[in-house]
Amino acid sequence: MDRDQLYTVVGGRGTMTVFEIYIKTTPERLWEAITDEEMRRKYSFGVGTSSDWTPGSEYRSGVPGVIDIASGENLVVDPPRRLVQSFKALWSEDVEREGTSRVTWEIEPVGDSCRLAVTHDQLSETANSELYGGWPMILSGLKTLLETGEQLTTPGSLRYSGAADSA
Repeated sequence: MDRDQLYTVVGGRGTMTVFEIYIKTTPERLWEAITDEEMRRKYSFGVGTSSDWTPGSEYRSGVPGVIDIASGENLVVDPPRRLVQSFKALWSEDVEREGTSRVTWEIEPVGDSCRLAVTHDQLSETANSELYGGWPMILSGLKTLLETGEQLTTPGSLRYSGAADSA
């Protein structure tokens, strides 16, 4: 991400939201957690993301037979450093009307850990907070999984966990 990039701030937030977290893991293991459908299910509300993870390929996030969460294109795939994706939310009519935004995952090794920056940008100035409100829980679940091998058990973290089994 260009650290000099300007963005508009409206009502205390902008058209770009950046989340940074430090995780005690390797870049390769972090990349695997981001791109492996089953691992992703463990920290992302029980929702998996499937793709062949090549530039220009499509990805889909959801629980088959239960709910579609998002879809988009893998714009930049540079393992284990950077993944840039277009993002179209699908879980409700309200978020579908928001159109397409962009999510960038950047992994930087720091000692025996990694800095993960997730930038969700190209949001409208009046974007529905549901589009970016789940990131803190997702990233907390990712950190917990990689550092302890356990899943967060907050209600949001488990929202669709086991839903595919009952579909």
